[in-house]
Amino acid sequence: MSYRGHFAEMTGDEAAALIDDGAFVGFSAFTPAGAVKATPRALAARAEAEHAAGRPFALRVLAGASSGPDIDERLARAGAIRWRAPYQSSPALRDAINGQRCEFMDLHLSHVGQMLEFGFLGELDFAVVEAVDVTPDGRVYLSASSGVTPSLLKHADRIVVEINERHSRRLSEMHDVALLPNPPHRSPIPIHHPLDKIGTPFAVCDPARIVGVVRTNEPDGVPAAREADTVSAAIGGHIAEFLAGELRAGRVPPEFLPLQAGVGNVANAVLAALASHASIPPFWMYTEVLQDSQIELMRSGKLLGASTSALTLSESNVDEVYGDMDFFAPRMVIRPTELSNNPGVVRRLGVISVNTVLEADIYGCANSTHICGTRLMNGIGGSGDFVRNSYLSILVAPSVAKGGAVSSIVPMCSHVDHNEHSVQVLVTEQGLADLRGLGPMERAARIIDRCAHPSYRDYLHRYTRESRLGHLRHDLRRVFELHQNYLETGRMLPEQ
Repeated sequence: MSYRGHFAEMTGDEAAALIDDGAFVGFSAFTPAGAVKATPRALAARAEAEHAAGRPFALRVLAGASSGPDIDERLARAGAIRWRAPYQSSPALRDAINGQRCEFMDLHLSHVGQMLEFGFLGELDFAVVEAVDVTPDGRVYLSASSGVTPSLLKHADRIVVEINERHSRRLSEMHDVALLPNPPHRSPIPIHHPLDKIGTPFAVCDPARIVGVVRTNEPDGVPAAREADTVSAAIGGHIAEFLAGELRAGRVPPEFLPLQAGVGNVANAVLAALASHASIPPFWMYTEVLQDSQIELMRSGKLLGASTSALTLSESNVDEVYGDMDFFAPRMVIRPTELSNNPGVVRRLGVISVNTVLEADIYGCANSTHICGTRLMNGIGGSGDFVRNSYLSILVAPSVAKGGAVSSIVPMCSHVDHNEHSVQVLVTEQGLADLRGLGPMERAARIIDRCAHPSYRDYLHRYTRESRLGHLRHDLRRVFELHQNYLETGRMLPEQ
C-alpha cells in the first residue's frame, strides 16, 4: 500500500499556508538527517512576507535535536522562531537565543518524548515529518532519522508528511520504533544487545490527521567529515591507550563494551584511534548519531554494528549505504531517542561514552553549553543521558582555544551541565585524568597536571593553594577571574 490517491498531495507553500502564527510545530530532524525541507522553506518565505506587511508570524518549534538548514537557520533568519527545544546548532538561531529574541528550552534528549506525552510543552498543533512512504492506515516509514518523530506523529493535531524520494525505501529494515508506556506501567526495556529490536519498522498515526503529502527529492546536506587535526588525534590516542589498559586490567571485558561518541571531529578521531589500536577488539556502538567515520569502520570489520537515532552521513556515504543495503541494513538500528538515549539501557549495556565539553573545572564539573556562563553554544543534547549513566563517562576538550587565550580547564565552570559525581575521565591533548576513586584535592592535582595547558598550570595550582580551606578549596572573589579577564581583555591570562 502507498499514500498515492489516499492523501491530498500539495506543495510546500500549500502546506505552509495551513500553519498559523503562534502555532506549535514539531519537525522531524535529528541533525540534518531526516529533516523536512520544502515546508519549513516555505514557512520562512511566508514569515518574511508577513513581516514585510507589518503582521506577526513566528512559531514554537520542536525537533528531535538540531536540524537541517531549512528549519533552524532559514526560519531564524526570517524571525519565525519564538520558542525552540531541545537542541540547536544554527548560527542564526543561536544569535536570536542569545539576543533574547527566541526563548530556548535546553533539554536532555531522552526526556523530550515524555514531556510531550504529558503536555509539559503544550498542545502540538502540527507535525511536519519526512518519510519514504506512508500508508492509508497511518503507517509512516521514516527516512534517515527517528529522534522524537514517532511522538510528534502521536500527538500532533494535524500532520504533513514529506515523502523524500532521495532516501532508500529499505530504511524500514533499520528502523525500530517503540514508544514507552506511561508510568507506573513501564516494564524493563528488553534491549540486551545494541542490535536488539523491540518495535516496528514504522511509526504510526491517526490517518485522519494527515492533511497532506509533499513530495521532495533532496539530500540531507550533511557536510563530509574533516580530517582529524593534531589535537583531536592526540585526544583519540590518549583514550585508546587508556581503554587498552582497562582491558588489560580486566575492568573492561575481553569482548569490549558498546561505545557512544558525540558529534564532530574529536569523536571521529577517537573512533579512528580505537580502530587502529592493536589491543582494542572489534566493537559495537550504542549511540545517538552515526557519522561518516563509522561507515569505514563497519566496512573494515572493526565496527560490528551500531544502534543510533540518525544516519548523519555525507552524500558519498549515503550513496554507499543505500547502494549496499544487504550489507548495512543488518548492522544498523535506528531508534527514537527515548530508546537510543534511555538511561536504563545505557546502564544495562555498560556503554563507554565519549563527549565533548567547552570547559571543565579543577574538581571535575563540566560545561557543555554556555560560553562564560551566559551565551548558549548549542545545548546539552544527549550528552547528559550518557555521561550520568555510562559505565565509563569520558569528557574531552582541547586544553586551550583561540590561540591560547582561553583555557578549557578553569577553577570553576561558568555553567555546570555535568557535575563531578558523573564525570569519571577528563581528556585533552595534554593527557588523560582518570578521576575514579579520588577525593577533590586529588582530582584537582591530577586534572591540572595532566589536562591543563602548561601555560595555565602555575595559575591553577596557585589558585588551589591560596583558596579557602574546605572539602573543596575556592576563593569566591577569584573563582571566575579567568572568565572576567577574558571578557575584559580577550585573554584569560595577561600577555606574558
